[in-house]
Amino acid sequence: MIVSRVAALLACVSLTAATLPRKGEPPITAQTQKSGGPIDPDQAKLTFAAADLSFEVLPETQTLRGIATLDFAARAPLDRLVVDLDRNLPVDSIAIDGTALPRDSWTNPQGQLRITLPHAVPTGRHLTARIVYGGQPHVAVNAPWDSGMVWSTTPDGATWFATTAEGIGCDLFWPCLDFPTGKPGVVTLHITVPQGLKAPSNGVLLGTDALPDGRTRWNWRIKRPATYGIALNVGPYEELSGVYRSRYGNTIPLFYWYLPGEEAQARALFAEFAPTLDFYESQVGPYPFGDEKVGVVETPHKGMEHQTINAYGNAYAKAPEGFDWLFQHEFGHEWFGNQLTAADWDDYWLHEGYTEYMQPFYGRWREGAARYAVMMDDQRNRIANLRPIVSGKPRTEEQVYEVAKGGPGQDIYYKGAWMLHTLRGLIGDRAFRDVTRLAVYGRLDPRPGNFVPRYGTTDEYERFVQRVTGKDYGWFFDVYLRQAALPDLIETRTPARLTLRWDAPGGRPFPLPVEVQVGQRIVRLPMTAGLGSIAVPRGAHVVVDPAARVLRRSIAVEQYQAWRDAQAHKKAAAPAKD
Repeated sequence: MIVSRVAALLACVSLTAATLPRKGEPPITAQTQKSGGPIDPDQAKLTFAAADLSFEVLPETQTLRGIATLDFAARAPLDRLVVDLDRNLPVDSIAIDGTALPRDSWTNPQGQLRITLPHAVPTGRHLTARIVYGGQPHVAVNAPWDSGMVWSTTPDGATWFATTAEGIGCDLFWPCLDFPTGKPGVVTLHITVPQGLKAPSNGVLLGTDALPDGRTRWNWRIKRPATYGIALNVGPYEELSGVYRSRYGNTIPLFYWYLPGEEAQARALFAEFAPTLDFYESQVGPYPFGDEKVGVVETPHKGMEHQTINAYGNAYAKAPEGFDWLFQHEFGHEWFGNQLTAADWDDYWLHEGYTEYMQPFYGRWREGAARYAVMMDDQRNRIANLRPIVSGKPRTEEQVYEVAKGGPGQDIYYKGAWMLHTLRGLIGDRAFRDVTRLAVYGRLDPRPGNFVPRYGTTDEYERFVQRVTGKDYGWFFDVYLRQAALPDLIETRTPARLTLRWDAPGGRPFPLPVEVQVGQRIVRLPMTAGLGSIAVPRGAHVVVDPAARVLRRSIAVEQYQAWRDAQAHKKAAAPAKD
């Protein structure tokens, strides 16, 4: 136990309902706000071997108390330890390798806890830091689109609490390395919650402890979690469980934690677990965390891909495609985000573009080409083309996700998905599958037990495409990922001939083949050097790219988007009706 409940309440006796933080409070620094970007030189010297994290969740005061025991290996000589931690969680004490430090040994003015070590640590040696901290952590304004704590109640008034940290980062509630390659090797979690509540979390349940004061401590362990993938979830949950016998020969535990009174809806969602898992295993490869679990928990926010404990808050919404898009999307991140993690947020499309593409791909797997085409068309109308998807330099999560901060925004989803759709049409299904497996597993023959989570980059992905196809497709990625504008396909028609010419951003060569339907015949033009021509009988009906296999400029889509935006602006400016 970190501290008794009585002691914790006494420490916070001055806090009343009037002093509970509102959404967006307490304020955070610019340092805490950012996740990723250039890595601090002292943090670059660290390998994060293990973390043992103890939390007390105190809903009455919206407080967290924590003890973090962090094990690091030194990649270079160390005389200072730097970890990220929101300064709204002040540190009570620190010990290094069992030696308590004097109070003047650490500072945290802006959200990076800088600890002067009592002795130098040579290269290759380990050090263990024990950090005791606590306070009122930042409350999210609109989770999960911004990060923070979500303090809520169930319909019958019970505590319902969750964390979400993808945008701002893990430092909102525990001391960590807040950049994508800062994954710890293993994390053990001890989550103490009020009587009658449960705390489903990441990885494997080691057991629960009934404490003398009536509270319960939930103990979990997870290997190589994504930095933002650690999650606390607290509520009066009920549980559905089962097992999935994989096509790869292993048996995977399945769990869903849901609110009381929702059993029928919960069972319907739980029934989607097995077919969705079969889709990903058949089309991508083995579920990466089969020795831990498939876990989903209902949350008071929309959702998030917390490793092996995906957050679900879609209210069991129904959709014409016949499956829950939010569950399917977040579950896809177990492959694209948790198993394959972008080495820098600049490569964020590897998470979101792939997972977004897996939705129509799942529709195709379930129902065929018509469903796929409908879902792809919906995504096409959302592509903005404001900025390149990839900049080629380190960026924070916000610098990618938020258009106002110069990022491509939602294009990492929709344009990323359409780029993958076009790539699959270019190189073929088998090559696309092999490239995807290399990106996700680092090998073409993944089996349970022969791979571990890995980091990926855009440059590496291009090399995988070249390795599989034997061809350099740099021209393809340069246009779709490193340019904002789409290539324009210029058509010139004479009575007897159709000529096509690619006009790519910056005048780059763009030899992307294009299908042309002439009457009932479909011809694939190689577009060597960006040009192609085909004889057309007089009066023949011609359709360019009839199956919409290619992402290209569309004046119709641009006009639609301009009209849509104007209508939205008009509606926002109109006076409210009484």
